[in-house]
Amino acid sequence: MENLLGLLRIHVHRGVDLAVRDVRSSDPYVVFKTGKQKVKTRVVKKNTNPEWNEDLTLSIADPNLPIKLYVYDKDTFSLDDKMGDAEFEIGPFS
Repeated sequence: MENLLGLLRIHVHRGVDLAVRDVRSSDPYVVFKTGKQKVKTRVVKKNTNPEWNEDLTLSIADPNLPIKLYVYDKDTFSLDDKMGDAEFEIGPFS
């Protein structure tokens, strides 16, 4: 990868009181994006208080690009439902 500045390791611990997007629960997972990269957690079935305890790694080439976070509910027969999003800057830490 050209101009790689470093790696960003993100620990996804858990979600608390997430929205119900299915009949009684949700099947949540988290996606992180920066530039053209995308990494995601596993799906936790039927849980609005999921515990992932996963480490995800993004390669950082431009510290000025924000890290975008999306939480989705996995659906089998339709598009996944968006449950929330956020973004944060890593420039101040580089």
